Amino acid sequence: MPEVSRFYGIVIRMYFADHWPPHFHAEYGEHEAVIGIEDLRVIAGSLPARAFGLVEEWALIHQADLAALWLTARQSNPLNRIDPLP
Repeated sequence: MPEVSRFYGIVIRMYFADHWPPHFHAEYGEHEAVIGIEDLRVIAGSLPARAFGLVEEWALIHQADLAALWLTARQSNPLNRIDPLP
């Protein structure tokens, strides 16, 4: 699963040709959450509150980039990286 961003110990990944709804995977230590791109809700798993807040802040900034990257991943094309949270 390609890594698309990394910040503050959080790794953001997307699978190629993954299932709907559009989402990304956020990993922090032993925690992992699947997060919807459109509404930024947790679909599965969990993250500590602080880590989720950082992921949510990052995803709000890059929501359009994430949606475009999702379409690219669905076509199994190489994924560009998205800038980390400063």
